Amino acid sequence: MPGTFTHSPAETERKEPGIGGKPPVDRRPTGGGGGGGDDNWSRPQHGPRELRNRVRLFVFFGLAGDMMFFVVLVVLFFARQAGTHLDPGTHEQIGDWRPVLLPPILYLNTAVLILSSLTMELARQNIFREIDVLEEWLGLGRPALRRTLPWIGATLVLGSLFLAGQWTAWKQLTAQGFAFDHWSTPASYFFYVITGLHAAHLVLGLAALLGCLCLLGILKRVELRQIAVDAASWYWHAMGLAWVLLLAVLAIGQ
Repeated sequence: MPGTFTHSPAETERKEPGIGGKPPVDRRPTGGGGGGGDDNWSRPQHGPRELRNRVRLFVFFGLAGDMMFFVVLVVLFFARQAGTHLDPGTHEQIGDWRPVLLPPILYLNTAVLILSSLTMELARQNIFREIDVLEEWLGLGRPALRRTLPWIGATLVLGSLFLAGQWTAWKQLTAQGFAFDHWSTPASYFFYVITGLHAAHLVLGLAALLGCLCLLGILKRVELRQIAVDAASWYWHAMGLAWVLLLAVLAIGQ
């Protein structure tokens, strides 16, 4: 049977000098940059590495816009502290900025959010674990997926606890007489704006995690599941870092 001895393009390519001997398969198991070596990952122009880089770039551009928005908000926060009003009795310009004592629960919320960032990173590392990815590629189950799902679930729970804690902090601040619509205290107004906008971004992060869980159940290719978890983790880490910086501004910037 002559067809049995016909050389495939991959075999021909293997014998050409200077090419490096690529294996005659189109796809091999991948650890996603962990050094295990999948040709699809090692060829940035044709493999999932290019797709991952594009997704990361999209996430980074979106996060850059968000970070610039928060920077503008912080600048306004400091600029408003210099605001004054005319005292009708003395006819003098006096400052109207009253620092707000932050509810202690905010620091507990910060610890919860940092812990959630740790669980999200563990989820990302598990989906890229070389030996588990190899077993998935060989059809021996989905060990990488099984290791990743509990950490994403833990991140969802911790993120929800953070939002519940923020709601408690808002209620405590309102009970102290610093309501959102209390215009005589600009500091409390900025507190609600800054923390509220961050909470809205974190709600989007929770939605992204839920979407990631759905994709993990739908996507068949392990490298696509890796990209989904990778993108969600970058967004979540950025929100955690943003909150730490915003809390520092609210705590010592007044």
